[in-house]
Amino acid sequence: MKMRVLTIGSAVVLLALAAGAGGLYAYDSSRSDVIAKGVTAGGVDVGGLSAARARDVLQRSLGPKLGQGVVLNWGARHWTLPAADIDARLGVDRMVREALQRSREGNFLGRAVRDLRGGKVQAAVPLRVANSRQKLYGFIDVIAKQIDKPAVSATIHPTAYSLNVTSSHDGIAVQKRVLAARILRQLRDPSSSHMAVIPTRILRPHVSSARLAYENQTFITIDRAHFTLRLWKNLHLVHSYRIAVGRQGLETPAGLYEINDRQVNPSWHVPNSAWAGSLAGRVIPPGPDDPIKARWLGFYNGAGIHGTDEISSLGTAASHGCIRMSIPDVEQLYPQVPLHTPIYVG
Repeated sequence: MKMRVLTIGSAVVLLALAAGAGGLYAYDSSRSDVIAKGVTAGGVDVGGLSAARARDVLQRSLGPKLGQGVVLNWGARHWTLPAADIDARLGVDRMVREALQRSREGNFLGRAVRDLRGGKVQAAVPLRVANSRQKLYGFIDVIAKQIDKPAVSATIHPTAYSLNVTSSHDGIAVQKRVLAARILRQLRDPSSSHMAVIPTRILRPHVSSARLAYENQTFITIDRAHFTLRLWKNLHLVHSYRIAVGRQGLETPAGLYEINDRQVNPSWHVPNSAWAGSLAGRVIPPGPDDPIKARWLGFYNGAGIHGTDEISSLGTAASHGCIRMSIPDVEQLYPQVPLHTPIYVG
């Protein structure tokens, strides 16, 4: 008899629990479209609201600010990016869906008890904004075209009488990916000022003015028309010398070369040319028969700079292709001209 009473009692309890659980399940199911208290979306409190009501609240609360767009600043210049220009729009449906997902975490018993007791879910859904990536980068490209400047390398364009040096300049370029991220951050942050600084980076030239000067510490130009050799140091003229150049038919070869041979008191290696006559192919050692006096600075196919004792030939086209200088002048020039010095003959 006692066992029967216990069995009946247990059954009653189970029925009561089942009825209670069923009631809680029914209650929880009825609130499947209601956001739990304590949940925010884009900084807006949507706790306790139905999905439809939450969509309306979010649109009215966040829509106007999103419509302001973003003001972009670079120095004293400003650009305004309207949200509509990049199809920026609130992801209201996504925010509400995420808010409901956070509200429905756990099991129905826990949710029902929490709601009945007035409990809250501490969850913050971020502001969601959709946009056209193509239009965003299209707008950024328009700004970049107004700001970007290429770097300019230093260059040297020698003539017979000058070097014509172009100085280098740094360039600048908009950091497009960083700017896109800053724009979207402003649109997605409900507390933002909707203003952003346009990020740029400096573009360095391949050849700076300092590097060009370093690589051309010494330079020689030959002005055949005015029989002048000019010596340049660090791209500045430091000395001019009176010279003789090649005669008609044996002109000093025009072009850009470099000093490839340096000798003190050189021998004359006579070219195998018709004008050399019986001396062709011979080597004339230093002495009175050697026309190459004191110093030799060779630069192209037997042509070079050397001293001469035929002072009367200076200022004329008199040589067989070489550049003649007075002996004191070539002795002064020689130690200032290292191997590989560029020489321009014009």
